[in-house]
Amino acid sequence: MMVGGEQGTGAERPRATVSRLPTPDLDPFTDFYRAHQPELVRIATLIVGSRPQAEDLVQDAFVRVHAKWDRIETPEPYARRAVVNACRSHLRRRVLERRHHATLETQVTDLDARELLDALERLPLRQRTVVVLRYYAGLSEREAAEAIGCPTGTVGSLLHRALARLREQIER
Repeated sequence: MMVGGEQGTGAERPRATVSRLPTPDLDPFTDFYRAHQPELVRIATLIVGSRPQAEDLVQDAFVRVHAKWDRIETPEPYARRAVVNACRSHLRRRVLERRHHATLETQVTDLDARELLDALERLPLRQRTVVVLRYYAGLSEREAAEAIGCPTGTVGSLLHRALARLREQIER
C-alpha cells in the first residue's frame, strides 16, 4: 500500500511540529526595547546612583510603555520621560522614607567614587536630571524639557545653576 508516495511499513512516522515563535524583526516593541534599554539604564543610573535600582526602574517604565505601545506616536521620548518620572518618584519616595524613619541611610552605589559623580549626586534632583539628559544622553534643551515636563527656558536655568554648583564643588 502507498501512503503519500511511500510504501507503508505499518508504523506511521510522527510529523514534526513547526514552532511559530515570533522573530525579533517582526516585533517592533522588542526591537525598540533592545535598542533603547541600555541607554535608558545608563541615564537612570546617573540619576538614582544605583545600577540595580536603575535597571528595575527602567524595566517598570518599559512595562508602562508596552501597555500603551499601540497609542504612542513617538516611543523614544515617551520612554525617556517614563524613565525620568520613575527615577523622580523613586527618589521622592526615598526622601520621604528617610524623613519618616529619621535615620541616615548610607547610599549604596555601584559607581566609583570619582569626583565628578560625587558632585553630580550632590545636585538637586531636577538639576542632576537635566545635566544627565543634556550632556550624557545628548538631548537638546527642548528634548530634555519634554522628558522632565517643564518649559525649555527652565532647562536652561537649571543647567546654568547646576554647572555653577558643579564648578564650585570640583574646584574645592
